[in-house]
Amino acid sequence: VFILLLLSSRVLIGLSLKSFFTAALILLSVLGNGLVLVICYRRRKKMAGSELLCVNLAVVDFLCCICFYPLSILSSFHHAWLGDNITCVYYGLGCFIFGLCGIFTITAISIIRYLKTCYSLWLEGTNLRIACFTIWLMAAVWSSFPLFGWGEYVPEPYGLSCTVAWKGYHTSAKDAFYVICSFICFTLVPIVMIVVSQSLILFKVSRFSYSLSAKGIRNNLRHKEKKLSMMFFCISLGFVIAWAPYAVVSFLFIFHKDGRYMAPKGFVFPALFAKSSHIYNPFIYFYFNKTFQQELRCLLLSLWPKLGGNRVGAHVTSGQQAPYPIHIQLQERLCTKNKPHSKSRTKSGGRASNTSSHHFRDRPVYACWGSSSKNISNLLENKPAKGSLPISL
Repeated sequence: VFILLLLSSRVLIGLSLKSFFTAALILLSVLGNGLVLVICYRRRKKMAGSELLCVNLAVVDFLCCICFYPLSILSSFHHAWLGDNITCVYYGLGCFIFGLCGIFTITAISIIRYLKTCYSLWLEGTNLRIACFTIWLMAAVWSSFPLFGWGEYVPEPYGLSCTVAWKGYHTSAKDAFYVICSFICFTLVPIVMIVVSQSLILFKVSRFSYSLSAKGIRNNLRHKEKKLSMMFFCISLGFVIAWAPYAVVSFLFIFHKDGRYMAPKGFVFPALFAKSSHIYNPFIYFYFNKTFQQELRCLLLSLWPKLGGNRVGAHVTSGQQAPYPIHIQLQERLCTKNKPHSKSRTKSGGRASNTSSHHFRDRPVYACWGSSSKNISNLLENKPAKGSLPISL
C-alpha cells in the first residue's frame, strides 16, 4: 500500500524514482535495523561478545539512513544538489565514513569467523570493543583527508548525492594517490579478504559436516555452527554484491576522462543498488538466528498481548477412584524471564473458588476449582488427596 501510494502521487508531487527508492530504503532500513538494536538492548546482559560487531553494523546502517539519505531525497525534489559546498562535504564525508565502517566491520567479522572456525581462536569482548573502536578511527581518519586538501568531495555525475572525486586521478598527483589508495586498500583488498575467508569457512564446515554424516553421527553443535556460518556468509555476500557495481563504475570514472564509457544517468543504478545493502542484514538475522526470532516474538507480545492468546495445558496423574477434583489453570501466552511460583490460599466448599497461584510479568493468573476437596493445597503441589484423581488443565 505504501509503495502504491508513493507511485500514484509521483506525478502530483514530482517525486523521482531515485527519491522514491531512497525513501523506501530509509523506511525498511530504519525499521529493520531499529528492531535489531532494540532486541540487542533487551538481551544486552546475555549478548555474546561476537554479536558486538553485528550491533556495530546495525548502528552504521541505521545512522547512515537517518543522517544523510534524507538530504538526497530533498535534492531530488529540486533536480539538483541542495545546498552549497558545505552540504556536499557533509554528505560525502558522512557517507564515506559509514561506508568504510561497514566494509571494515564485515571484513572483521569474516576474519574472526575464519580464525574461530579453522584455528579455534576466538577474541574476547574487550578485544572486540578495541576492534570496533579501531574501525571507526580508521574510517574517520582516512575520510577526513579531503578536508585538508588531499582529495575532494564533489557531487556525483547525476548531481543528487556527493562522493569522493574519482576523477581527481587526472587533476593532481596527490589526488590520484588518494583515489588509488581508497580504491585498492579500502575497497578491493577488503572484498578479497571477505570472499577468501568466507569461502574457506564454508569449505571447512561443509567438509566436517560431510565426514560426520558419512559416519552416521549427528552433532547439534556443528549444525548450529554451520547455520551461523551461513548467516555471516549471506551478510558478506549481500554486501559485496550490492557494492560491486558501484566499485566497477567508479573504477571506470577513475581512468577515463570522457563520458563515453558511462553516461551520468548510468551512475544512478549502481549508487542506488549500493545503498540497498542497508536493508539485507536485519532480514538475514531474523531468518537464520532463532534467538532474534524469539526476542522479536516477545517484543511483539509485550506491545500487543492479544497476539499471543491464551495457553491451556492438560495433565492427568495416576489414579482410579472417583469423584475427583478438577484443576483448571489459564495462563496468558507471554514471554517470561522468571519461572512461575506458587502461592495458595484456598477456600473449601461445594462451589468453585479462585486461587491466585502464578504471576507472569507481575500479572496474576488465577486457578479455578470445581471440587469439594478439603485438601486443595496439596493438589497445587501435585500431591492428590487419598482417593481422588486430580486433572490439571
